This record gives sequence, C-alpha cells and structure tokens, in this order.
Amino acid sequence: MPHHRRCGIPTGLYNNLNIMNYQINTLVKMRNGDSTKRITSLHWSVTLCLLAILLTAGFRVADDPAYREKIDAWHQERITSLKSENGWLNLVGLVWLKAGKNALGRGSGFDVSFPTDDAPASLGTLYLDKGEVRFVPNQGVDVSADGKVLTESTVVFSPNDKPATLAHGSLRWLIIKRGDKYGVRMRDLKSPYLSEFHGVNRFPVDESWQVKARVETPSVPKTIPILDVLGLTSQQPLAGTLVFERAGKTYRLDAVGEGKKLFILFGDATNAHDSYGSGRFLYADKPGPDGITTLDFNQAINPPCAFTPYATCPLPPKQNKLALAVTAGEKRYGDH
Repeated sequence: MPHHRRCGIPTGLYNNLNIMNYQINTLVKMRNGDSTKRITSLHWSVTLCLLAILLTAGFRVADDPAYREKIDAWHQERITSLKSENGWLNLVGLVWLKAGKNALGRGSGFDVSFPTDDAPASLGTLYLDKGEVRFVPNQGVDVSADGKVLTESTVVFSPNDKPATLAHGSLRWLIIKRGDKYGVRMRDLKSPYLSEFHGVNRFPVDESWQVKARVETPSVPKTIPILDVLGLTSQQPLAGTLVFERAGKTYRLDAVGEGKKLFILFGDATNAHDSYGSGRFLYADKPGPDGITTLDFNQAINPPCAFTPYATCPLPPKQNKLALAVTAGEKRYGDH
C-alpha cells in the first residue's frame, strides 16, 4: 500500500508534499553536491505519518479563504433563520389537544395557556373533531389567521391543507400532527430566548470535511424507520445511501428526501461531549448524473431540540451513528 494511503494522507496533499520533497532535495544537492542522498523511502514514510498525526491533532494546511468566507456567510444565514419569526428560538409551548373543546388564552387557567406575566385573558376556543381543528375567536379579541382577521369559526387545520398560523399581538400558534396526536405549537416574538441567544459555537472551519459521496439509490422503493423524541416511529422513504471515505476508511449514511435536498440524521463520537448528544442534521444536494454529491460537514447543524424543549425532533437511525469523530459543524448548544 502506498505510504500516504497507509497514513491516511489525502492524495492531493501527498502529491504537493512530494513536490516539496523534490524541491528541498534539489536545493540540498545544489548546495552540497551530488553526494547528498535523497530522503529514503523509510524516512519519507515516517515524515508522512508524523504529518498525519499533526493533522489529527489540529495542525493542518490552511483552508482556501474563499471557502471559509462561504461557510461563514452560510452560518450567518443560519443564525438569522434561528432568530426569525419561524425560527426555533421563540417557541414558548407545545400543548396536545383533547378531543372536543380546548380553551386558549394568555396566562394560567386555560387548556392551552401562553406563558405571560400579564393578567389572564381568554382568546378563543379550539375544537378538535375527526382530525380537523377549528378556532372560534372571542368577541372583541383581535386574532388573525395567515394575516386575515377572524370574526367567526374557522378551520385552521385539516389533513390535506397547510395549517394556518394564528396571531394575537406578539403571540403566534399553529396546529401540528405527530402520529395520532394534535398539538398547538406556541410562539412569542418577544420570547426571552431571543434576547438570551448569543450565537452557536462551531468547530474550526476545515475544508477536509467537505467530501465527495457516492449515492446508492434503492432499486425498488424502500423506507427506513425514524424514531423521534416523543417515542413515535415513522417510516420515511429512503432517498439513498451516501458512501464516502475519511482517512482511508469507508462510511455510509442513509438519507431521506426533503424537497430538492437530501436530509441526513447522523451521530458521531463528538456527541459524547462536544456536539449535541442526540446527533446533528446535515443537508446535501441530490446527486448529478454521475451519482455523486458533496457532503460538507462544516454545515452540520444542531436539531431544534438543542434550542427548545418544545420541538419534536427525529433521531439518527442506528446505521447512521458513525464510528468517527466529526470535528466540523455546530457544537453543542443545549440539551432539552
């Protein structure tokens, strides 16, 4: 086996090192004459392995500045998204509906209660019946659904339609379905989580964690079971298995489809201390005609459950727990 493969040195870096070795020896020969011997194969092998150790310890060739700027810009967009109206930082509650009537209001004493320091105030009533949810606003209370003021009973959730987002002042709520349960996801655009948020720590940007992956698509439609934090299991269509190499070893990750992207739930050895304990998310482009895509672990992100106790996150399937420390992407933010 070639020396660089034995030590886990990427071929491109190995070729550059060989050029450097040749240039150094040429200079030595010019200075000392032809009697100077070149570095032996054994010495060169040792040099490569020492370099591999340094790389593993964090000493590495600098990344392309343009690549680093690209990742930094992407990360800033990620932070902006977290802080947006539809981000994860303003969630203040998740309440599961019972069949029939559910009173909703600010403060305590309601079936669905928005936490607030203000005096309790009833906003209206949610009715759950046969998989459909209606909202009836209280008379004189300003509540809108997708920007339209409500004055009468309105369907805000049905199985085949996008759920409506309801609003009252800084409060927002919508209906979500998980298994056979229907819940009210509550937001407050003035949530203290927003003011307490000061960003997400990351591992140093490392371009070597941008790797090519071969996508093996199933010959016949196939699903994989995905467990979530509620203990519910859903069967998700398998979009493909991504096969990539790192330090001479081959790894595999199952992906499901999400719009135009592949969605990967993965765990790795950093989950024990440095990254979120339940794993991270990663998105990748769908493969081109050659069946190849790029996995950029510098874009690995925390799941919503790292930021709020009111999310219902999926967990990595067992086959996606890598025997590898992925020292790239977002670090641990919190455990909820």
